[in-house]
Amino acid sequence: MLPPVGKHDNRNSMKMKRLKGQAKKKARLRRRKQEHKAAAVQSGKKASASKKAVKQAAPPAAPPSDPVEGG
Repeated sequence: MLPPVGKHDNRNSMKMKRLKGQAKKKARLRRRKQEHKAAAVQSGKKASASKKAVKQAAPPAAPPSDPVEGG
């Protein structure tokens, strides 16, 4: 296999640089999204447990009374 020469050598052209840059950007965003999801799942487990404890400790709220209707 001969290496691309001249007109057919697009390894370092602006087009290829843009495409490679876009691929790197998308890969970076995918990786960050996965990391963010993993962190949310870990913190979500802790937060859900604390929310349940707060709900159990809080007294039930009384229904709001409307003075206009009662009058």
